[in-house]
Amino acid sequence: MFICQGCQAYWLVLTQLVWANPRETNDDPRETKGFAIAALGNQIQRINERTYRVKSQNGNGSYLVIKDGSEWSCQCPDFQYRGLKCKHIWSVEFSLALREKVASQIVIEPANFQVCPTCHSDLIVKHGVRHNGHGDIQRFKCKSCGRWFVVNLGFERMKASPKAITSAMQLYFTGESLRNVQKFLRLQGVKVSHVSIYKWIGKYTALMQKYLAQITPKVSDTWRADEMWLKIKGNPKYLYALMDDETRFWIAKEVAGDKFSKEAADYASNLFAEGKRIAGKIPLTLITDGLHAYHLAWKRELHTYRRPQAKHIEHATWRGQTNDNRKMERLNGEIRDREKVMRGLKKPDTPIISGYQIYHNYLRPHEALNGRTPAELCGIKVEGGNKWLTIIQNASSQERRPTAL
Repeated sequence: MFICQGCQAYWLVLTQLVWANPRETNDDPRETKGFAIAALGNQIQRINERTYRVKSQNGNGSYLVIKDGSEWSCQCPDFQYRGLKCKHIWSVEFSLALREKVASQIVIEPANFQVCPTCHSDLIVKHGVRHNGHGDIQRFKCKSCGRWFVVNLGFERMKASPKAITSAMQLYFTGESLRNVQKFLRLQGVKVSHVSIYKWIGKYTALMQKYLAQITPKVSDTWRADEMWLKIKGNPKYLYALMDDETRFWIAKEVAGDKFSKEAADYASNLFAEGKRIAGKIPLTLITDGLHAYHLAWKRELHTYRRPQAKHIEHATWRGQTNDNRKMERLNGEIRDREKVMRGLKKPDTPIISGYQIYHNYLRPHEALNGRTPAELCGIKVEGGNKWLTIIQNASSQERRPTAL
């Protein structure tokens, strides 16, 4: 029988979780049965972060597993009448433990200058000094591939230091204007115009976006979509956004002309198609407001006749319903705070939106996520004290790496 590599990896990690303590696992048959349910892969459906639906193993419907505080409860007779931790609760805990285990596998580490960034050989020697108006930069040469490199990887031919550039980007995406960032840099002895700061943002946003697009985030099976009004070059536009419900990872975006014409469904379809490409899957649940364009786009891009089918929850309101849309409104508020300082955007393909998407996903700690970033919950951890620097240098190293013929 053929088993795909993804299923093999899933089974391997799950087996490691179960047999980490074999004595406890073998003592309780409910735990063993819960492991068998989780291993099937299609028995557990996530409704929200505290509610899961587990299929009955005898084919009689399904049971809700709900977390109240720190305790789990289940609707099955085993839990209701005996008060014991049933196999359905065990299966949900195995599934969550598996997600945390798998989520720690992708790490973006700071660049290592003890090896060549092109061929990763450690046979490197000093190769002179490069002089510029802001100081001397040590050059190195790799004896394996013959290429030379400098320690400011990703910032070659830049007059400002990497620290100044990354500080400018951090200040800008936390809400400061270009001229306020310029004033801050002048206090640090860096003389630069606000136009140069904008060019830095455009250059490094494009570089990071190309690199991060190669990494697939491990998002959940529930997604949210919403749109917000923006002023671009003085004209009203709409920004469509697609976000993961559990991790708050901003999956995809689309700038559209309006949301009421026939073309609005095309814009929403492009949003969902981009989300499928980035996440590598379709969600089991899509939560939106009552905009009809979302329903048409859902039928085009996400609805299938195969089980499990993608469910569309429409008419999500601000308050008063289980499937309210407050998480999406919080994202809209972040974007609005950034856009308000700029008093509108200048062009539809501005790097500001893409740059803020990177900042939101990989650098901004979220209070609702206990100080973690959405990328961390999706299995992508960026290490280093300066995460801007880590991503930029890894992106630059990836771009300089020769491709196979």
